Amino acid sequence: MRRRRHEYRVKIDIFSEIQRAGWERKKEGKLIGDSIELAKVADETGYGAWWQVEHNGSGAFSISSAPELFNAILARETQKIRLGQAGVLSPFKINHPLRVAARAAFTDIVSGGRVELGVARSSGNEWTRFQVDGETTREETSELLRMLPRMWSNDRFSWKSDLIEIPEVDVVPKPVQKPHPPMWLTGTAQAAFEEAGGLGVGAIATTMLWPIESIKVLVDAYRQAIDACEEPAGDVMNDQFGCFTFVHCAPSREEAIASGACEAALWYANTAPSVFNNPRGALVDAIRGLYAPDLESWRHSHEEKVEYAVDPDDPVPVVRLMNRQYLGMEIDPEEAYEVLGAIDSVIIGDPDTCLAKMKKFEEVGVDRLLTLQQFGALQHKRVLGSLRLIGEELVPQIDV
Repeated sequence: MRRRRHEYRVKIDIFSEIQRAGWERKKEGKLIGDSIELAKVADETGYGAWWQVEHNGSGAFSISSAPELFNAILARETQKIRLGQAGVLSPFKINHPLRVAARAAFTDIVSGGRVELGVARSSGNEWTRFQVDGETTREETSELLRMLPRMWSNDRFSWKSDLIEIPEVDVVPKPVQKPHPPMWLTGTAQAAFEEAGGLGVGAIATTMLWPIESIKVLVDAYRQAIDACEEPAGDVMNDQFGCFTFVHCAPSREEAIASGACEAALWYANTAPSVFNNPRGALVDAIRGLYAPDLESWRHSHEEKVEYAVDPDDPVPVVRLMNRQYLGMEIDPEEAYEVLGAIDSVIIGDPDTCLAKMKKFEEVGVDRLLTLQQFGALQHKRVLGSLRLIGEELVPQIDV
């Protein structure tokens, strides 16, 4: 079993939702074209990887329902940047293992060996749409990660478990990368990162306006689990930890404020719960608890009130701004920048500010920083400017 020698040097990647607030069906082609342009610039300016998410039936949030097709297009439009999925929805009713393996291998061939494959359990609305039994998704995810290397490496493959039976078959085509493309598991709860470590695969976390110290807890849990891994899913272990966060870099502080990036990040946080069919109040409680755990008594005192979760005078500044936006109230751009600027995981500002915050992720052990730069209502020209500025000025200083 070969292990990758771990180096604490963060690489700057792109995380893509193919997202624009105020989505219109007639503008889907424009949004997809804009996203392809971003990927080409990311390739030209030295980003490490482009990570494509999978969502189904969530147009107001993301139209990335066919990430394999999008990455196959990028394989022909780019030269060097690696092409990841973060991740393939792993329930068998959504993506059959044979198709996951074949699609990834096909893209690996046409890209010249640049695929990285992450998987995700998904949740909520997607389980409902595909009639998935949520009780079995954890086991399905684990089985998929153990099946993939065998399908990619063996001429004859079969599988039989309580969840799925696959008669003997030669899964074609086979990937270019040997022994196989790197595998990843995405998650939010600590148990997911312990599972990723136990399987010997990379882990991808998210920051939903959370402080970096909350990510360090997940990094530590992952490292402990992967160090103890005895039966990895693949033929080579991937011991990298990736993390997604909001990023917008502008030439100056004033331009960063004027861009609307802070308001876009708040929009994302307000909108995401509906995609996963999770109560918005649960996210608000989680954020509030991270910044002010001593406010539990305040929360209980407000539970009797209707819509306490959208209190425009919430004592936690970032929650207060989220609630005001959610209620349609005007937000002062300067205030939004100051509040989000105080959150060390949110990377919005001029190049010096962004560079300092990127290095904080490296300090807690993050290997791959998945920068979400196309989010909310950010104008395409501003996203393109941010992506190019980071690629030309910051990537050379960090990813060496």
